[in-house]
Amino acid sequence: MKEINEPYHLFADPIRYYNAMIDDIESAVHYIYIETYRIGNDVIGTKFKDALTKKAKQGIEIKLLIDFWGGSAVNNSFFDELIKFGAEVRFFEKIKFNTDIFTRGHRRNHRKLLIIDDSICYIGSSNLTEYNMNWRESVLRINGDLTLTIKKVFNLDFKIYNKYVLMKANYLRLLRYRQFEVVRDMPSITKQRVMRRYILMIRKAKESVTVVTPYFLPGFMLRKTMIDAARRGVKVRVIIPLRSDVGLVDVLRNKYMGHLHLNGIHFSMYQPHNLHAKLLLIDGAHFSIGSPNFDYRSFRYMYELVLLGRQKQVAEQVAAHIQYTLENSQPFDYEQWKRRPLINKFFEWLLLPLRHLL
Repeated sequence: MKEINEPYHLFADPIRYYNAMIDDIESAVHYIYIETYRIGNDVIGTKFKDALTKKAKQGIEIKLLIDFWGGSAVNNSFFDELIKFGAEVRFFEKIKFNTDIFTRGHRRNHRKLLIIDDSICYIGSSNLTEYNMNWRESVLRINGDLTLTIKKVFNLDFKIYNKYVLMKANYLRLLRYRQFEVVRDMPSITKQRVMRRYILMIRKAKESVTVVTPYFLPGFMLRKTMIDAARRGVKVRVIIPLRSDVGLVDVLRNKYMGHLHLNGIHFSMYQPHNLHAKLLLIDGAHFSIGSPNFDYRSFRYMYELVLLGRQKQVAEQVAAHIQYTLENSQPFDYEQWKRRPLINKFFEWLLLPLRHLL
């Protein structure tokens, strides 16, 4: 993999950023921290495990935090050799089969981070699996002091991995570094800080709003904010996969699309493979890169993380990512949507009460 010299580099191709990550892991001299929703018991998961084990043998500090539900494909035995050489592997909030299994068990850590030596950080949409090798993702590599700010998030997550966390101020405190902000979310019906920040950003938009998301199930306030923006002349565009990897979400999202289309929201359907990127770009300048989907479940129930900012180099790369995605997408066909089968409409209504859980 060719060395990446720029301070910010936005990846979309899993093969390229997996190779870059492995190269950076191999160059680590002090520590490697990884936080992920899912790591696969497959070629990619094994490749990362072997690279980490090699560094652990060299005495490099290794910390790995995996969500218990998302990481169900692996267990401690998968990491036996890695742990033998001193690595710490933790699974976030193991599910306990008691009266709180639904409310607590549904709250998952969806964040994705790789941090190396106080200097390199990856943040974005992708898990460490073979499953998504053909998907279009959004992963930002950071080379610089911003890494230290994001490291604070990992350290706290690693500390509270097995505790029931109430709405503590220090856990949700906004982190700032120059032109960047790190916004954290944790399960809450009322707080939903990422969603509220998105609403504020869209309300301030003057020219354009572009949302890139694999799963589009926004709540009432987000839908209203987007419609209000379109009515005042802002071009509001949503890019989603023609077919995602979660068919039930695709069925339910169709219920909203016709109404939003008639109210000025432009939908584009990405065709080649699944689109798993999670981006927001306002007026070509104010961006969001991170882990949350544009849906109820991410905003209500998940531990999520976004990097917000106005840094020009990053904004330009986000805009280029969006442009390429659009070039490989087709516009939403409203007439075809009106002719969708009756059975589809039935399942839209049937699934509606479950929209918070999909």
